[in-house]
Amino acid sequence: MDDHNTMRHKTRRKLHSATQWLSPGVGIKRWLLALAVGVALLSLGLSFLLRELYPLPIIFRYLTLQFIPRGLRAGIFVFVGLGAIVAGIVGLNRSLLRPFVNPDWHTLMRGFQRYHRRERGPRIVAIGGGHGLATLLRGLKEHTANLTAVVTVADDGGSSGRLRRELGVLPPGDFRNCIAALADDEALITHLFQYRFGNGSGLNGHTLGNLFITAMAEMAGSFEQAILESSRVLAVQGQVLPSTLHDVKLNAEVSPLPGTDGDESMPRRLNRVTGESSIPEARGIIQRVYLDPSDAPAYPGAVRALLNADLIVAGPGSLYTSVLPNLLVPEIAEAVKRSRARKVYVCNVATQVGETEGFSVADHVGAIERHVQPHLFPLVLANDNLELAIESSPGVDLVPPDVPPDFPYRVMTADLVDKTCLWRHDSAKLARALLGLIQNHGDRS
Repeated sequence: MDDHNTMRHKTRRKLHSATQWLSPGVGIKRWLLALAVGVALLSLGLSFLLRELYPLPIIFRYLTLQFIPRGLRAGIFVFVGLGAIVAGIVGLNRSLLRPFVNPDWHTLMRGFQRYHRRERGPRIVAIGGGHGLATLLRGLKEHTANLTAVVTVADDGGSSGRLRRELGVLPPGDFRNCIAALADDEALITHLFQYRFGNGSGLNGHTLGNLFITAMAEMAGSFEQAILESSRVLAVQGQVLPSTLHDVKLNAEVSPLPGTDGDESMPRRLNRVTGESSIPEARGIIQRVYLDPSDAPAYPGAVRALLNADLIVAGPGSLYTSVLPNLLVPEIAEAVKRSRARKVYVCNVATQVGETEGFSVADHVGAIERHVQPHLFPLVLANDNLELAIESSPGVDLVPPDVPPDFPYRVMTADLVDKTCLWRHDSAKLARALLGLIQNHGDRS
């Protein structure tokens, strides 16, 4: 009895997999229709030829079943013909695809549907850098292949900073993270690209991904071509673009923390901090960040992607050293403003030491407004799950979704916390929340 039920289950599963090939959006029905039209025209042509050769030998009377009533004869030929066509197509696909895919046709069908669903997904541009941008891309790539990451080139710390200073390339670190997040085999590529050499005076501290992109830049002749070729080789779902190809430095004006600058009645002096990696280490209150030079031209591909987007997302990521450096490129901010896409700023789950200590959602938005322009991102997405106990660390707290009553932005909240890492976003939760902005609102901001 169990064997009989197992056989019935397998039969139903095969039938379900077969019928899924005809489901909407798969792109099979149009080609089946073209094939059917072709077969019909071929049959019509052969019938005309046979008519010209008439009368035919007596054997054709039996081959064409002329001893059976015409209606029944037509039904038999249609049924047998369709069966032969389906069997031929399935058999041909099995033979062609068997060396490349798992023989589980149910799994193949799901992968095929997923591919076409992502191809038809919304055009989304994500602006930022660091781990926050990679987290966002990791969730969005499950829903759309029309992804563009616009990445900051202001990084000057660690392996990226060394390669930038010694070889004159743009810092590859944030690009490495995005490429790994968007790669088809993400687990393997991430493990490989994030491998950090620990020995040797030359390789010590470098990651394999940074060296790969740098070598590709030497071979391809330019950094942007290196990113393109790396994405192609690693089957990246989407594209990763720099906000500018100019060699820019991120600087900041930082005031001392209260109680560390002597007489509180005196105006606080502003210290200039040079270099992206030095800004959080200054451990002061960031008053302003700016690029040097301030008029660096935007990368044209990034501008085109922004103008053609359905959704533009800034963040999550370090507010002053990952998100704002992109928006400080004048043409990038102008493209965001001119785009008809919905625009949303994703506020960080937790505050960051040396950048946003004590910040609320309103403080994050206010910093963007002061540096760029008001209402560049009319929508704000923030986490509202504050019940989880984050590890006690000075300067790191969950960001409260607090805004004043007259706050001129639309704030939407949801549980966005990654429960395995409470100060970061959950990729899947964040992607669902952002896609809901497109699905639930037909108008554009």
